[in-house]
Amino acid sequence: MNILVCIKEVPDDSVDIKVESGVPQIENVTPVINAFDTYSLEMAVRLKEKLDGKVTVLSIGNDDVKNSLKNCLAVGADEAVLVKYDDYKSLNSRDIANILKSAISKLEESEKFDLVCLGKESTDTQSSTVGIYLAEELKVGAITNVIEMEVNNNLLEAKSQTDFGYRIIETKLPSLVTINKPEYDPRYPTIKSKMAARRKEISEIEIEIMPNNDLTIISNIEPPKRQSGIKIQEEEIEDSVKKAIEIMVQEKVL
Repeated sequence: MNILVCIKEVPDDSVDIKVESGVPQIENVTPVINAFDTYSLEMAVRLKEKLDGKVTVLSIGNDDVKNSLKNCLAVGADEAVLVKYDDYKSLNSRDIANILKSAISKLEESEKFDLVCLGKESTDTQSSTVGIYLAEELKVGAITNVIEMEVNNNLLEAKSQTDFGYRIIETKLPSLVTINKPEYDPRYPTIKSKMAARRKEISEIEIEIMPNNDLTIISNIEPPKRQSGIKIQEEEIEDSVKKAIEIMVQEKVL
């Protein structure tokens, strides 16, 4: 089983990022691996451990991204590849899919991938489109929002999360999946695995990158701040219910 996991570095989403004049202020925010990509890698590694095979991680970025790739090697990836491009933060979803397609074509000169995995979205742009664009470029079937998957007789069966529950989808390999948060957390690296990852080489691929300006982010806007709630602290439950109803009637929500 030959699996490719595409990862992206994003600003740490645990930090409250301000937007000034339509531009997110991320200069001093530590970059981390996109959370959904960590779930994608964990699911891929579990599948590899069950079926035997190899997991390769692929990313676009500058030399700093190699630290994230090393972290991927420390938690189960076997090989790591970087497409060098310093201005990677300016790329739109279609650009990224096209670059990944070119990189995959080069990597598959030696061995084809059975499965390509991506996080369902990145926590910075949240467009949820790269996976679908890439599947279109690769001309393979795609299953989105996957939280479980298994392979039997060259068929991928995946549990996909929807707004109304779940659905089980089956497709032939090779195929592509975008991963949602499963019921388990990604594993942590050990000291031994970190030391082993440091000794591994990060391969680099050179691709002629010509950004497409058909899709441009015009501006960014901070989400509205949540208003503070109203505390109801009556002595009796009946009085609390009465007070709550009065407030809802006053606010015209009842």
